[in-house]
Amino acid sequence: MDTTPEQPNIRIALIGDYDPKVTAHQAIPVALDMAADHTGLKVQGQWLATDSIDTDTPLGEFNGFWCVPASPYRSEDGALRAIRFAREHQRPFLGTCGGFQHAVLEYARNVLGWLDAEHGETSPDAARAVVTPLACSLVEAVDTVHLVEGSLIAQAYETSEIVEGYRCNYGVNPQFEQALFQQDLHRVGHDSAQGLRAIELSGHPFFVATLFQPERAALKGILPPLARALVEACAGQQQ
Repeated sequence: MDTTPEQPNIRIALIGDYDPKVTAHQAIPVALDMAADHTGLKVQGQWLATDSIDTDTPLGEFNGFWCVPASPYRSEDGALRAIRFAREHQRPFLGTCGGFQHAVLEYARNVLGWLDAEHGETSPDAARAVVTPLACSLVEAVDTVHLVEGSLIAQAYETSEIVEGYRCNYGVNPQFEQALFQQDLHRVGHDSAQGLRAIELSGHPFFVATLFQPERAALKGILPPLARALVEACAGQQQ
């Protein structure tokens, strides 16, 4: 009798420093379980602490990546290394809140070549802080987000207008916004005040980041569309 444990169809690295008190961290495993039930796939989410990610970390073992909320991370370099791997190796990627912020930072440094790009939370005096405090805090705020029709996120939600909740204090610095989005990174979601809330990377099977936290819906028994879309994108890569 074969007693070898059955391997999951999909392995997703959860990039972040797990804290059971963080609501999003409670919600993400639930969201992935719901996505697994919906798709009929076996899905395993594995937490990867940012300070454990280095050149020897076997990132290639994962089908997809989710960079999760609750920054600053213990290792900015670790988080950026994982995001870069997902971007360069065409692995499905979802970034929420802190994951959105660090996806922008990784792109600025490694695609645009802005080696002095910084996150304003950890380097508030940097000349090129591409992520800075939002004009209005989005902590526990709820707002309508308008999505670009045809975008990956609009396809996931099957609508171009959604309502989502936030717990973020940082977003894209308006000073650098125009230059950031002239190439393959695109703005695909804005709130009612035209604040940037979602981005995607073209030429990639699935690279989506949001300043809101869609995973929280799972704690209300609702399958987050982006969790489902991430799992489906990972499955598509295996076909």
